[in-house]
Amino acid sequence: MTTQRVAIVTGAARGIGAEVARRLSSDGHAVAVLDLDEAACQSVVDGITAAGGRALAVGADVSDEGAVKAAVERVAAELGAPTILVNNAGIIRDNLIFKMTLSDWDSVMAVHLRGAFLMAREVQTYQTKEKWGRIVNLSSTSALGNRGQANYSAAKAGMQGFTKTLALELGRFGVTANAIAPGFIATEMTAATAERMGVTFDDFKTAAAREISVQRVGEPADIAHAVSFYASEGAGFVSGQVLYVAGGPKD
Repeated sequence: MTTQRVAIVTGAARGIGAEVARRLSSDGHAVAVLDLDEAACQSVVDGITAAGGRALAVGADVSDEGAVKAAVERVAAELGAPTILVNNAGIIRDNLIFKMTLSDWDSVMAVHLRGAFLMAREVQTYQTKEKWGRIVNLSSTSALGNRGQANYSAAKAGMQGFTKTLALELGRFGVTANAIAPGFIATEMTAATAERMGVTFDDFKTAAAREISVQRVGEPADIAHAVSFYASEGAGFVSGQVLYVAGGPKD
């Protein structure tokens, strides 16, 4: 039987984060569904509780140090000591480098990198005390470089280096840290990209699938399945790794 742990999933109001929250709940864990807008998290929480799970909606800006501290303390008080952390919160501000503003750069770095740092720093206090923990950071195939995403690519590459360092520092406390790098996943974010490009989402997905070895695009459940493995009791000897969940090999 799985020991019930308390998990925090950031950016969990929709898309990949919501599916990860649901999967961790079905795995037997209590889940804090954290996003910028607490009200937006409620439908995910309601779904989890209706299925018999324990969940809590938490509103917080992951790039704000005070907000992160307050959010994690609230989770600890209402659900218990958080020992699973999934850093999924992210935004895109795509543009070619000559058009990219400082705000485009800073906002992406703040949510992805500063957010992951602040959340991990806060949660590791509970993990090291419990002598058990799992940190899963969401990277991306864009870490390998992607036209129009200098900010996002740099942030997602940074997540990989951050992950490996966490693995080195926290391993002695029974805490693992791993990263998942999704390829094309059908979410509201990729739908918005299609809209910006002036194509239908179906056409966008069809074109993307032709370039993927398994001939389909990914779904949030594909990522949730990978998170479930990394967060499991049995994955205690896997740390500092980057798993590309992209339907084919990536260099």
